[in-house]
Amino acid sequence: MPGQATPHKVIVIGGGYAGTVAANHLRMRTDVDIALVNPRPKFVDRIRLHQFVAGTGDATVDYGTLLGEGIQLVVDSATRIDTAARIVQLASGRALDYDHVIYAVGSTAATPSISGAAEFAFPIAEFESAQRLRARLDELPLDAPVTVVGGGPTGIETAAELVEQGRTVTLVCGGILMPSLSAPGRRYAAKWLSRHGVTVLEADKVAEVRPDAVVLASGAVRPSVLTIWTTGFGVPELATESGMRTDALGRLLTDETLTSIDDARIVATGDAAAPSGQPLRMSCQGAGALGAQAADTVLSHIAGTEPAVIDQALLGTCVSLGRRAGIRQLTRKDDIAVNLYIGGRAGARIKEMTCKIGMGKIRREARKPGSLVWPKGGPRPEQPTSVAPVVP
Repeated sequence: MPGQATPHKVIVIGGGYAGTVAANHLRMRTDVDIALVNPRPKFVDRIRLHQFVAGTGDATVDYGTLLGEGIQLVVDSATRIDTAARIVQLASGRALDYDHVIYAVGSTAATPSISGAAEFAFPIAEFESAQRLRARLDELPLDAPVTVVGGGPTGIETAAELVEQGRTVTLVCGGILMPSLSAPGRRYAAKWLSRHGVTVLEADKVAEVRPDAVVLASGAVRPSVLTIWTTGFGVPELATESGMRTDALGRLLTDETLTSIDDARIVATGDAAAPSGQPLRMSCQGAGALGAQAADTVLSHIAGTEPAVIDQALLGTCVSLGRRAGIRQLTRKDDIAVNLYIGGRAGARIKEMTCKIGMGKIRREARKPGSLVWPKGGPRPEQPTSVAPVVP
C-alpha cells in the first residue's frame, strides 16, 4: 500500500527452543518480517533424544505446528554474518539481508580429546548423531556390552533408557554422579541405576576408546561393543567466523540485555549466548525464556527504547529414569539444589509433563505472542546494562 512503512527485517538463526520462541515472540509487532534459518526441516526436541535412541519416543516436531503465521522457515545453514553489509550468508549460496539478527544457534557435542573417542564413540547431542547411534543399536544383540560415558543428565537418562530395554550398560561418570543433584537425589538415582542393572563407575574416567572396549584411567580394560559419549558441549563457530567476540567456548559475548558487545543489531539467546561472560546453564528451561527476552530486546531496539536486562531464575532439574521413574530436583532461584526431590512414578510424570509443557509454551506463543511467562529473580552480575542504541 502507498505510504506503508517498510517492515523491519529480523533473521533468527537457529530453530531450537530459544530461536523458535523468539521468532514467535517477535510477532508482537505487525511490521516485522521474520525469517527463521535452520538446517533441518523439523524441530528437534533434544530432551527426548535419549528416547529416540532407545526407540521409546520421537524427537522431532513439525514446524508447522510450532511457528506463528507469517514466519518464513528457511531450511539452510548460516555460514557468516556480514555485519558491515547486514547480510547473513547461507550454505546454499543465498544471502539474506537484515535489520536485526537473533543469534540462536544453540549447542553441539564437543569433540572429545580422549584417544579413540572421536573415531569410535557415538555422541548423542544432535539429531543426526542420535540417528547413527540408533541404527548401530539396532544391529547389536541385547546382551552386547554398552558403555555410556558421562554422569550428567544425558548420560543417566541414556543409560536408564537402555537398561530398561534389556541392554547391558556400564555408566562411567568420571567424577560424582550428576553433581547438580542434592545428595539425597544422587543416592536415589544411584540406587535406581544399580537396582536395574547399570554398572555405575562413579570415580573412574575413560582414558581410551577402542572399537570393542574402553580403557579406564586405572588401566582396566572393559569390553564395550558400543560406547556412547554424553559429556562435554560446544557451540557452532558462526560468531567467531563472523568476527564477533566470544567466550572460550565460542558463545557470543553480550551485555545483560543479550545485545552483542560488538554490534547492537545482533542479539544472542539460548546456549550460544554469554551475557556478561556468565551464561546461564544450558537447558530447555532456560532457553525458552531467553528466547522471549531476546525478542523483547530486538523489539526495544526497533522502538528506540532501552531494552530490559534479563531476569530469569532456574528452579530445578528433571531427570527421567526409563519410562516409569524419574527425579524432579528442586533448587533455589540461583539453581543450587536443596535437599528435596520427587522421585519414582511421580518424578516420571513430572518429567513427562515438563517435556509437554515445553512444546505447549512454544505453540501458545505462536497463537498468542507475548504469552510466555517464566520464573524471575535469579542472580546476575553487576554489569553495565546495554550498548549503544540502534537507530530504528
